Amino acid sequence: MPNNNRLDDTDRRLLNVLQSEGRISNGELAERCSLSPSACSDRVRRLKDNGFITGFAAILDPQKVGRALLIFVEVVLDRTTPEVFETFAAAARRAPDVLECHMVAGGFDYLIKARVRDFGEYRKFLGEVLVRIPGVRETRTYAVLEEVKSTTQLPIGR
Repeated sequence: MPNNNRLDDTDRRLLNVLQSEGRISNGELAERCSLSPSACSDRVRRLKDNGFITGFAAILDPQKVGRALLIFVEVVLDRTTPEVFETFAAAARRAPDVLECHMVAGGFDYLIKARVRDFGEYRKFLGEVLVRIPGVRETRTYAVLEEVKSTTQLPIGR
């Protein structure tokens, strides 16, 4: 990795393998990427140190852990001031049901991705958490009927 902010072909191979097999041993990773084990370890460490790899996680089956219902929620705020944005963002970060929260441009202010057990739990989340956040004027909920594609893997190109 000659430049700390650029990826070469070897870095891309490492990242692609690690995205799909995060628990692979250093020896296997080195072999798959045509590196010595020490060079592989050094490169992975540098990729972590330079922020290309931000962490490793186990991906759980939502059904088996009681989070079968996937919901997307559009949130419209009553005012778009820095204080309202920060209040909303802080509340979203604290809410354990919220998996992702994105400020967006367009017809609404935030898009939330949440997972809950069922519609009863979603109703509770909506009434006790989401609409009680100061500044929330309106929400629109979309329940997912079928997950066609869900991945954590980013395409690593040139």
